[in-house]
Amino acid sequence: MIRSLDQMEEKVLSLNKKRRIAVAWAQDTNTIVAIHKAVIKGFAEAIMIGKSAEIINTCKTEGIDEKLFTIINVDNENRASLEAVRLAKKGDADIVMKGLIGTDKFLRAVMDKENGLMLPNAVLSYVGAMEIPSYHKLLFITDPAVIPFPDLDQKISMAGYAIEMARKFGVKKPKIALIGASEKMSRHFKNSVDYSIMCKMADRGQIKNCIMDGPLDLFLACDKKSVEIKGVETPVNGDADILLFPSLESCNPFYKGLMLFAKGELAGLIRGTEKPVIVMSRSESEKSKYFCIALSCLMV
Repeated sequence: MIRSLDQMEEKVLSLNKKRRIAVAWAQDTNTIVAIHKAVIKGFAEAIMIGKSAEIINTCKTEGIDEKLFTIINVDNENRASLEAVRLAKKGDADIVMKGLIGTDKFLRAVMDKENGLMLPNAVLSYVGAMEIPSYHKLLFITDPAVIPFPDLDQKISMAGYAIEMARKFGVKKPKIALIGASEKMSRHFKNSVDYSIMCKMADRGQIKNCIMDGPLDLFLACDKKSVEIKGVETPVNGDADILLFPSLESCNPFYKGLMLFAKGELAGLIRGTEKPVIVMSRSESEKSKYFCIALSCLMV
């Protein structure tokens, strides 16, 4: 079982495979440094799409040999995204990555009905693996980036994507906590109804390969002492592998707060696409972007 992002990197290195990554609007420093590290480590090849002069200039500033990259000169961020997606669609790239372009513009190319990367009838969602110093293993979270207020069908897809990712990390039957403000069912919270349906589906094997319970608050999901104190019987038992949040507005501040105040690190991906899609904030660190690249190579 992979318990840290460094161990994830070791797993990717042990596969001895190189993945081709097409980076859209690739001239920002953190993206270039992160992708360079993956290339040097030997598990990635980079196709850098954007303003070639700026890409080369940034490489020189950072002491990076730009000849390690394939550089495609494009002077428009929208065309850069379309080109990255086209390369993946054609089979000339294994992974697509967002560079300096805004997320909405980038995803427009990914989600294009005719030329995009969406799987038929799939739900587009985001799953991340968080390393938190105070937690004893990696914690998978969904969805901090794509679906504002997921309905029942979207929550089921989110759970499936998170289970798939956790199993890649060696978690054979992940424990999923369906997060709420309390463990008590309430007609005032629509998620209580969705959660009860999902738990019954998991019991009957309609949602496979997991142990699921909810609603649970974060203490019952991730702290065994709180389970003992409250006396609540839950199969998750303070040992969650996956946290499924009821909204983007609850999940996004959760992970950003942990990164800002608790030295957390996140590796995450868009799911529901033919090829892995890396979407990180333009302000994310080189380290976070590097871990996302490693994760995408693990998930191919």
